[in-house]
Order: sequence, then C-alpha cells, then structure tokens
Amino acid sequence: MDAVLFFPVAILIALTPGPNNFCALNNGIRQGVITAVTATTGRAVAYTIFLTVSAIGLGAMLLASETAFTLLKWAGAAYLFYLGIKTWRSTEFSGLAEEGNGAARKRSVWRLMLQEFLVGISNPKAILLFAAIFPQFIDAAKPATEQFVWLGATYLLAEYSASVVYALFGRQISRFVKTSRGVARLNKTTGGFFIGAGGMLMTAHA
Repeated sequence: MDAVLFFPVAILIALTPGPNNFCALNNGIRQGVITAVTATTGRAVAYTIFLTVSAIGLGAMLLASETAFTLLKWAGAAYLFYLGIKTWRSTEFSGLAEEGNGAARKRSVWRLMLQEFLVGISNPKAILLFAAIFPQFIDAAKPATEQFVWLGATYLLAEYSASVVYALFGRQISRFVKTSRGVARLNKTTGGFFIGAGGMLMTAHA
C-alpha cells in the first residue's frame, strides 16, 4: 500500500524542526506531554484543510498566485513574531498557558489547540508540501480521492508522532528549570525559536 511506503517519508518530514514542532516543544515544557499532544489536534485540523485544498487542485492555484502566497507568508510570520515576543517577555514558567483549576486548564488546552491551528494554517510551506510531495505517491490507475484520504491520514499520524517526540524532549528540559533565572532563560530561548521561525518563513518562496 502506498500509505505504508509513504509513512517513513512522512515521519522524516514531520520531525523536521518547524513552527508547529516548536509549539509542541514549548507546550511539552510548560504543560506536559498529554496536553502538548492534545493541542496538536489544532495542527491536524489546519493540515486537513490544506489536504482537502490540495486534493481538489486548489493548492497548485494558490502556489501559482504570488500575491496569495505572500499574504499568507507574512500573516504567518507576524503571528510567529507575536508568539515569540510574548514568550520572550514572559516572567512565568506557565508561559503561554494557564495553571489552575480544571476549568482554567481546559480553557488553556483549547487555547493551545487554537495556537497550533493558527501556526499551521498560516504556514504556506505546508501547502507546498502537500501540493508537491503527495502527487508523487498517487497511482493514476486508482481512485485519487481514496489515496489522498489514506496518505493524509498517514501524514497526520506522523505529525502526532513528531509531536510526542518534541513534547517528551520539552518535558525533559523542564526538569532542569529550578530558578527564576532559569525560567527567564527558558522563555527567551523558546521565544527566540518562534521569532527565528518567523524570520525563516519570511524567506519562503512558492
């Protein structure tokens, strides 16, 4: 099955450092593995939209439109800069998420899911991925829709797997944060990751 052959490729792509994986790392540090992986659902929703767009052929049209690609790129970069500055300036270990009772924590998970969604949906490189790589695994002799569903599900599984890896790494990092100075350094480092990701996104080309 093409999905089986595609899975190793999907894992390698999903594990590549990028804005959403930085989110998983950051969430793993501050909220733990389960919350970080749950928040990945926001990313999965964004990528499902891109998969659908690519499946019906609109992905190629968007890539062909320099204006649309540029607008999406700048929106994504601006949001990453916002996250970076907010994290950089944070003085609390809880960072972007709230600690507290069950209701507050539930709101926090939804907020992190929204964050993952916004980072994912504003990244035009995701469209490039689905529009350029997926067709290479499509067998023209078989129904394209079914193949897109299987390949899409395989890639989303790979993204969840990558999220687990980054969240676990983040959780290990959090064990070394013992002082307020350590918290400040952590916030500046993770904030720098987001700002750097925003800068890299600005250089992306269709």
